[in-house]
Amino acid sequence: MHLARVRGTVVASTITPGLEGTRLLILQPLDRRLQPRGGAVVAADAVAMAGPDELVFYVTSREAAVAMTDTFVPVDHAVIGIVDAVNEVES
Repeated sequence: MHLARVRGTVVASTITPGLEGTRLLILQPLDRRLQPRGGAVVAADAVAMAGPDELVFYVTSREAAVAMTDTFVPVDHAVIGIVDAVNEVES
């Protein structure tokens, strides 16, 4: 799982079967200190609740497709939860 901040949404005039009604979100991946890491990605909102500027966690690859209602959809990233708090433990 990875942390990210929701930065926006994507509007598509045509979408693949199985993804109808699924929101597509622009995510900024974050490191463990909640600092931006790499470029933005587009993710399907599997929880159907993530909003602008929220901290979320997401999965990639096959796990992203499995998180969706129809598990045979072509998604590479999927939001699977909204983060309430981050507590870092010193190692």
